[in-house]
Amino acid sequence: MLRTRITGTGSAVPDKVLTNHDLEQMVDTNDEWITTRTGIKERRIAVSDEYTSTFAVRSARAALTMAAVAPDELDLILVATVTPDFPFPATACIVQHELGACNAAAFDLTAACSGFIYGLSIADAYIRSGLARKILVIGAEVLTPAELPTEIRPHPWGGP
Repeated sequence: MLRTRITGTGSAVPDKVLTNHDLEQMVDTNDEWITTRTGIKERRIAVSDEYTSTFAVRSARAALTMAAVAPDELDLILVATVTPDFPFPATACIVQHELGACNAAAFDLTAACSGFIYGLSIADAYIRSGLARKILVIGAEVLTPAELPTEIRPHPWGGP
């Protein structure tokens, strides 16, 4: 029987940091109030030229390196996100192109907080059924535009 195993992981976050002290300058709050209620001291903020695919590709490259898998060895790329770059094409297709994963099918899965777990489950089913051997599962979100709609961010692939 075919078995699934995780052979590589990766992560990526924006460089820009927004602290509670920064928020004190923007809204009526303070570090102590935020920290005692949420435990949050800082958060990462995507800048105008960063998208869900930006971080998906960065984390994918790290995972592939750790796993010693070349992009053209992938059979499937699955991106779990509720913040895709566009409604179409799927963010997974952008990741596929950026990685050069010319042999991989690619699709997005939208299931909010549980999306990555569903992605792992789907990948496991593909592997156990023999439909795929090497699958890249990515959970990626960029909520900054939804939270701070201060500018229109043109994507390098076109669109708004």
